[in-house]
Amino acid sequence: MQHSIGAHVSDHDHGHVDHEGLKVLGFWIFLVTDCLLFATLFATYAVLHSHTNGGFTGKDFDVPGFIIETFVLLISSFTSGLAVLQMHKGNKKGLIGWLVITLLLGATFVGMEIHEFASMAAEGATLSKSAFLTSFFTLVGTHGLHVTFGIFWMIGLIFQVSRKGITSVTTRKISIISLYWHFLDAVWIFIFTVVYLMGVM
Repeated sequence: MQHSIGAHVSDHDHGHVDHEGLKVLGFWIFLVTDCLLFATLFATYAVLHSHTNGGFTGKDFDVPGFIIETFVLLISSFTSGLAVLQMHKGNKKGLIGWLVITLLLGATFVGMEIHEFASMAAEGATLSKSAFLTSFFTLVGTHGLHVTFGIFWMIGLIFQVSRKGITSVTTRKISIISLYWHFLDAVWIFIFTVVYLMGVM
């Protein structure tokens, strides 16, 4: 009887571990597909960046604007790391506090990106103006949508942590979104280098 109960508990634990492991595996598969998506968008931009149709070019980018955007996103990546650090210390308030700061910085980044797009559109640099602008808005806009998704995801996790505290489940979720945020940071570094810096040079 004891052997039967022990086997049942063992099976249950084993199933739980597999269930959690599958969620982490699913996230890694998602990241791989996202890498392929951004690789495709970067390749498209590389092919079309010279097709400006005599209009807006990379030299017309707002240099101070995209530098500030970069700093804001880099700082948010740092604060997301501080949130994870507080989580491992078991500090629920510290965790929530750094998550709030991270999402506010993310929202600032998205707001600046929307302002950049609106300013370009006001100057006539719209999505359909040239192949260069189509590839630019698609690449940078896709990254912005990912950041926006991450912000809403983070808001949901903040509510979950505030209700349930730091558990094994919330720990996994916070670790995953932190990894997701760092991934977006890495993608932006490529955008900053390939699109903006090489554009204005």
